[in-house]
Amino acid sequence: MLATSVPKVLPQALALAGDSLAHGEPILIFDAPDREGETDLVFLSEKATPELIWLARQDAGGLICTAYSDELRSRLGLPFASDLLLLGSQRYPILGELARQKLRYDQRSAFGITVNHRTNFTGVPDRDRAVTIRSLGELARDAPSLSTEALRARFTAEFTSPGHVPLLYAAPGLVRERKGHTELAISLVRLAGLSESATVCEMLGDSGGPRSPEAARTYADSHGWVFLEGRTIAEAITKWSA
Repeated sequence: MLATSVPKVLPQALALAGDSLAHGEPILIFDAPDREGETDLVFLSEKATPELIWLARQDAGGLICTAYSDELRSRLGLPFASDLLLLGSQRYPILGELARQKLRYDQRSAFGITVNHRTNFTGVPDRDRAVTIRSLGELARDAPSLSTEALRARFTAEFTSPGHVPLLYAAPGLVRERKGHTELAISLVRLAGLSESATVCEMLGDSGGPRSPEAARTYADSHGWVFLEGRTIAEAITKWSA
């Protein structure tokens, strides 16, 4: 992890969530009714397995993305997708027009580049994505012991772009700046003292829209998994970092 310390005592729900993530078990996080109003299936990236990828695409159904802390993004020198669009607009003006589009639920997108692990064939099967995501998580785990030069060399040695795993970057101020699932997930792993990379996937309902919080909570209960509301994480990280 990149944080210098972690709280000695966490609220019980967060402690249970952190323990679940550390043991390779997914949890569910609902952001807020006045934001996306969505629940994401979340697991620790370094614990990725083909079974977890299968679970995310079968039971959640949204886009499977891997989140990095802003500190790790900065050390790697990774750009946001919006930055690349603006840079590319000098040659392809249409990209600039696309980059100006504002989100209806937030100020900006957390999306960065997409990657595959170099050992992948196509990159999309469960096994391939598990390898990519697990390696991203292991890099986050090992980052504190690596120099920036070594960190970047390992990233370029292990990954290619474009790929089938979208990267998301948490805002520097986490939930004080943006209250998306990216920030909530990274706040949680930071509070729990885990490696600062989590993988998230939106949970969809039978109608094709977001799964209701009630249905998502019922799903979590049926599997014995932790269900968290975003405000619980936001309150804890805000109190800890105050």
